[in-house]
Amino acid sequence: MAADNEDRKLIYKVAKAYYDDSLTQQEVARTFHLSRVKVSRLLARARRERLVEITIHPPIETTAQMERELAERFGLKDAIVAMLRDDSRQSVIDAVGHAAAGYLMRTLGGGETVGLTWGTAVLSVVNALQSVRLPDVKVVQLVGGVGPPQANTHGTDLARRMAQAFGARPHLLHAPGVVKSELVRDGLITDPQVSEPLRLAESADIALVGIGTLLPESTLVQSDCIFTKPEIESLRQLSCVGDIALQFFDADGRKVQTPLDRRIIGLTQDQMRRVGRVVGVAGGMDKLTAIRAALRGRWIHVLVTDERVANALLREAEAERQPRARTPVEQA
Repeated sequence: MAADNEDRKLIYKVAKAYYDDSLTQQEVARTFHLSRVKVSRLLARARRERLVEITIHPPIETTAQMERELAERFGLKDAIVAMLRDDSRQSVIDAVGHAAAGYLMRTLGGGETVGLTWGTAVLSVVNALQSVRLPDVKVVQLVGGVGPPQANTHGTDLARRMAQAFGARPHLLHAPGVVKSELVRDGLITDPQVSEPLRLAESADIALVGIGTLLPESTLVQSDCIFTKPEIESLRQLSCVGDIALQFFDADGRKVQTPLDRRIIGLTQDQMRRVGRVVGVAGGMDKLTAIRAALRGRWIHVLVTDERVANALLREAEAERQPRARTPVEQA
């Protein structure tokens, strides 16, 4: 018993010196004439026997806990939740774009290959990027040009602007994202100007992707030079609720095979799964169904969204975990 008391007194002294006096483990070892390994073991025992308890308090008005829950509930590598000034569509786009740009800048170390798609969400990220010298970074399109070439959401322009912000070289897909026929696609993907960027895109370390919808106000539907109205309607009839890089999926996140697949120049779902880290950028309650589906189908590794969408996703996940009430028939 006496030996045990002496051990606990030593643990207490070591823990006080380390946690309260801010000594390093090496300094604690010298003070008490112990080995550094012994100090490390005593500190671990202090935690194990609850002589030391550490409480981490999140900062006021932070989304850190929400991000942690999202990552745990949906098996993500990370989640970033942007706080909103107001509920306007532009406020959501700007907030999510700034959050995604910050995440990208924090996680780039230099030498990575960064792929990106197109659209409003990716545009908001590029607009929020700060200029920094990362000349060894490669920027590549994941899908050919979509929409009018002069549009600021066009993938070619976005890749060029991102590369410019990094002082890097863009690797552009010199082809439309959607062509008129499978024959045209087959011819184009053998051209080195298309095949080489696609090979690079497939080996990307990070992919920055928007999550599209088939809602009337979406960029994909609004544009009259991507798919025709009958083609959009056929996607809806096939139960498509969203897309990433023009790869369409249903409400459960399952890839929907469509005749349009054979006309798309870009990474397939299987190729996207080889990308090291796919960062999905999307916000607004109108995108909730598509975001939920992308999470269910494991299309992304990191989600960047806004606080309203995050709250809705977590509420739904919690509701699904609750036991279902038995009906009178089942009870009988």
